[in-house]
Amino acid sequence: MSQLKKSWVDSANSAETPFPLNNLPYGVFSTADSEPRCGVAIGDMILDMQAAEEAGLIEIGDEPVFDVPFWNELMELGSDAWAALRARLEQLLGEGSTERDAVAPLLVAQADAELHMPFLVSEYTDFYAGRQHAANMGAILRGSPDLPANWLHIPIGYNGRASSVVISGTPIHRPNGQRKAPDAEMPSFGPSMRLDIELEMGAIVGKPSAFGQPITVDEADDMIFGYVLLNDWSARDIQGWEYQPLGPFQGKAFGTSISPWIVTAAALEEFRAPTPEREKELLPYLDGTKDGLYDIELQVLMQPEGADKASVVGETNYTRMYYSAAEQLCHHAIGGCAMNVGDLLGSGTISGPTKTEYGSLMEMSWAGREPFTLDTGETRTFIEDGDTLTLRGAAKGDGFQIGFGDCVGQILPAVNWPK
Repeated sequence: MSQLKKSWVDSANSAETPFPLNNLPYGVFSTADSEPRCGVAIGDMILDMQAAEEAGLIEIGDEPVFDVPFWNELMELGSDAWAALRARLEQLLGEGSTERDAVAPLLVAQADAELHMPFLVSEYTDFYAGRQHAANMGAILRGSPDLPANWLHIPIGYNGRASSVVISGTPIHRPNGQRKAPDAEMPSFGPSMRLDIELEMGAIVGKPSAFGQPITVDEADDMIFGYVLLNDWSARDIQGWEYQPLGPFQGKAFGTSISPWIVTAAALEEFRAPTPEREKELLPYLDGTKDGLYDIELQVLMQPEGADKASVVGETNYTRMYYSAAEQLCHHAIGGCAMNVGDLLGSGTISGPTKTEYGSLMEMSWAGREPFTLDTGETRTFIEDGDTLTLRGAAKGDGFQIGFGDCVGQILPAVNWPK
């Protein structure tokens, strides 16, 4: 395990900052006097990449890369450009940099910045790849933790809505939809009464694959540009009525929140961890040569409106996943589906074997039958209007951590509909 890399930006040298020189995550920010632009987090500051490129401090590619407010342009340049930029940033921001005087005026305080979507989401696919979560949902919904017959053989997923992916801090309206009580003859229409979160990681595809051409797990691993925290908001009552036989639809399409900073695969490389021992041998096309998971500690926090603090309601680790993002991406393309730069893959809910490690309120409250108590003394089963949910994560090294920035969303009341 490497140690903290020192920067001349003092705030980047603290063991508490999620953004040391070891990280250098990519985001998009604006200030009161600037339009949204690409930036790199370093300590409590942001390096303005458009300004750095215009000043000649950053030269990646033959044309400007950072004249747009998203990171897709860099992704499209490929692995060599990704590595070259990271090396250049370490040179500019590292302790003893000879270009410090030129770079310092281009730093913006994070406290003065508003963060925006860091990339253009081409398409969004969500998976169901957490072993414990799948078993818990089976026990809750079917009375048995037995998995579907296909679950131990393939990464199960569904195609979601890229238009519903929003940046951390964006409020989410409680969705309206059809629900049907078990003893009712007809469904009813109205706001979801069983609104939930799902703690996930999101993998961002940085290289395309060709239509009609499958990819290997190793090729898929090389295609992943970076990762974000992802909250797959879920209306369990709407989902429960609609999901048979084609799976989630309106129960998921109303919102998916991501954290503001893309942590690159390069920054996470030393935190690689193996997938768990397979209960059934996977077919050969899902074999890869690299460990596909990462040792990332994760938290879920909940704060009622008006409460003076948030309560930690769940803690787990990305290593609890059964399938890696590379395996998911490989399976996604195996039939010839073309993958695009900017595609986003949700990992599926990350839950561990104990109740304190569950990654959804559906599991924490066992479908509402077992309310849990917050630090404020209030109880919850599902989300109430005004509640703020926060996902937090970091890979922890020797005297440093690699963070993503919080993934936050507050639930607003449902829109009054029909009017």
